[in-house]
Amino acid sequence: MQLDKSINRGYLLILAVTAALGGFLFGYDTAVVSGAIGFLKSYFNLSADLTGWAASSLLVGCMVGAMLGGPLGDRFGRKPSLILCATLFAISSLLSAIPESLSVFAWSRFAGGIAIGAASMLSPLYIAEISPEKIRGTLVSLYQLAIVVGILVVFFVNLQIQRLGDQSWNVQTGWRYMFASLTIPSVLFGLLMALVPESPRWLMKMGRTSEARKILERVGGTANAQREITQIEAALKQEEGRWSELFTTGYSRALLIGALLAVAGQFSGINAIMYFAPEIFKTAGTGVDDAFRQTVVVGIFNVLFTFVAIWLVDKAGRKPLLIVGTLVQTVSLALVGWLFHTNYHGPLLLAGILLFVAAFAVAMGPIPWIVNSEIFPTKLRGRAMSIAILILWFADFIVTQTFPKLRESASVGPAKTFWIYAFCSLASTFFVWFMVPETKGRTLEEIEASWKHH
Repeated sequence: MQLDKSINRGYLLILAVTAALGGFLFGYDTAVVSGAIGFLKSYFNLSADLTGWAASSLLVGCMVGAMLGGPLGDRFGRKPSLILCATLFAISSLLSAIPESLSVFAWSRFAGGIAIGAASMLSPLYIAEISPEKIRGTLVSLYQLAIVVGILVVFFVNLQIQRLGDQSWNVQTGWRYMFASLTIPSVLFGLLMALVPESPRWLMKMGRTSEARKILERVGGTANAQREITQIEAALKQEEGRWSELFTTGYSRALLIGALLAVAGQFSGINAIMYFAPEIFKTAGTGVDDAFRQTVVVGIFNVLFTFVAIWLVDKAGRKPLLIVGTLVQTVSLALVGWLFHTNYHGPLLLAGILLFVAAFAVAMGPIPWIVNSEIFPTKLRGRAMSIAILILWFADFIVTQTFPKLRESASVGPAKTFWIYAFCSLASTFFVWFMVPETKGRTLEEIEASWKHH
């Protein structure tokens, strides 16, 4: 109990929120295309395949960034690597607003994807490494909250921008404003990251124990700092930090679980909704402005139920939330598919999508980030998360690239597309039930030791 009272929650919250702004940029930059994609399709005269490429070119960069982020974070530190990401976010957002060809646009988005991919593993990693175990899940959940807030904000920004002119203006100019709007928060993130300390676990890995001790003492007091230092030192002495260690008996299981959790979240189809929500609602017969407004409602639900996840994740635990969440996803996606199958155009369609988004936000949204930031050993955490997040972005790329073609296909269509996502969510339930361990209330070093006992 004394350790709990000594935790400097205000300071911890400042550090976690600052790092979580990387998630805000992640959510903003990935979802900005939802408002722009219809106008891009008209401006560049895109087929279904090229429409998918316009949305998914960013995700190829995310894969590259995920692989670069781990080695960069391990070599130069979490903090300077995140500052570099902020710089790349700002540059790519400006470049994405000015192209006159799809190829230039795709390369600009690719650059932004590198920043997203690197930040998507470095931000939750930083938060996990500064957090005491009793509130680590809650603090890492702030990263997912920042993602969904970024998505909501850009949905609202897109709505306001498309109202500035008619269809012709939006096709020629409006989408450019949407992409350029990311510049200001990118610069703010870089400036704020310059003010926070480095991860104490990374400092200890580099032999800078006195610096790490000062940070840990400020976070949790002297007794808590000494306890953590002892655990970290013991863990570091037992590791060599080679890539090959990831494929030893215990750690290979951790890597498999982390990677499959990442895939399960993406194959639910969440980003088919987040990237193409206005187009989905238009398919159901909704007008342009109404489609954008309904998309904002989706973003609001995403944020509200992420607060539910933050409230529950360190109380109910990771595994129970995942099981319940994926089951609700299955039911809601099956319902949405049925409504498209019956050509239903009423409010029940929006309700089905909102139920799915709520279920995802409570479980599959934040928990894969939390688990992936917890289950790997300190010296390998950056590399292991790079692999897991690379696989996440590859799964996201597959969903984003195929969704427009599946939705427009005469043999598949929107109904069967959502049924495919429902089946994937059901498969995820069984995977979580049989393979995913509970990590609630355990230190990172205790979780690490558990793999060696398998």
